[in-house]
Amino acid sequence: MEQSIKPARRAIITLGLVQILLWGGSFYLLAVMAAPIAQETGWSQEWIYGALSIAILVSGLLAPLSGRIIARTGGRWMLASSGVVIALGLVMMGLSHQLILFLIAWVITGVGMAMGLYDPLFAALGNIYGLQARAAITGITLISGFCTTLVWPGTAALVHLLGWRESCFAIAVLLLLTTLPASLYALPATAGQKPGTKRRLPSDVDLAPTLFWLLCAIFTLASVIMTAVSIQLITLLQADGYSLASALAISAILGPCQVGSRIVDIAFKRGHPIWTTFFSVGLVAIGLIVLACFPQFALLSMVLYGGGNGLRAIVRGTLPLALVKPEAYAVVVGRMARPALIGQAVTPLCFGWIYAVFGASATLWALCGLAVINVGLVMVLKSRLPDAREAL
Repeated sequence: MEQSIKPARRAIITLGLVQILLWGGSFYLLAVMAAPIAQETGWSQEWIYGALSIAILVSGLLAPLSGRIIARTGGRWMLASSGVVIALGLVMMGLSHQLILFLIAWVITGVGMAMGLYDPLFAALGNIYGLQARAAITGITLISGFCTTLVWPGTAALVHLLGWRESCFAIAVLLLLTTLPASLYALPATAGQKPGTKRRLPSDVDLAPTLFWLLCAIFTLASVIMTAVSIQLITLLQADGYSLASALAISAILGPCQVGSRIVDIAFKRGHPIWTTFFSVGLVAIGLIVLACFPQFALLSMVLYGGGNGLRAIVRGTLPLALVKPEAYAVVVGRMARPALIGQAVTPLCFGWIYAVFGASATLWALCGLAVINVGLVMVLKSRLPDAREAL
């Protein structure tokens, strides 16, 4: 059977490197480029970061469509073409001298994100490899965990040497030259639809509605927390009395901790993903509570939070894989991605408002509350897992 094949190690490494390029050319780009863009154009940083929110929103709205395409065709060419679409957005971004064109560029980028980032890739891997996809998902997230470590310094160097517009063109060329051939090489031809065959498009009964919405809630809360922390961590640490240099140093521990937690998950890959989920949300909650109650232990809190957040990407791919049939996996993952991505899109506005109105302490405790709720949701999900097997 097609689902019995195992992903090759070279394919996992290649897809991990492709993910670094795709994330670096889209989601993580403005962390470095926002300041020089604002300095040259005079646009407010709210609008500049708002463009990323638009891209995430577009990605979320298109996620179910991506899932259906993968279920019908395997998605090989869609995934391979994502870098081309993101490159097109980068070129338009570099040519934008009006804000409206800049925002349209990020709409295009959002389409590319819906075609090729984690959610569609995991859906395609589950469609191809079935339960064997867990090893590929873990390996890819392990490699792509180095994304910010590589991308942010590299992008900063490009901006320093070329300027932000020319850097957009350079990154676009890199994506065009590498992501399409690399993806076609790494994704087997079986990821495409065989001529003369039709795949049944799964229906809502492939996953019990209660389980589906529990998974949606868990993934959405995890994504909201991750986005809020990514945006406001430096500000929250400074509000606790840390200097900018100290806050940056503490934040830098997140990357290694995320990669480390993924290595640990490899050692326990035979366990049910619900346990990975529990450790993920539990470590995130403990890390945030430690930061709220004992700000002097910020480094420890970030070690705990980073470990939990590192497992989050693995859980997004592996937990649904354990609950649905491989042929239903792509559609279910696509549907679950929509609320999580929409949640990410509105997070900067919501938590920016909380911080502005109620301050840093209230913002941090709001994150703690969401994290604790997520632990409770995972416990509820675990109690219903036997029902999940009966539903399938």
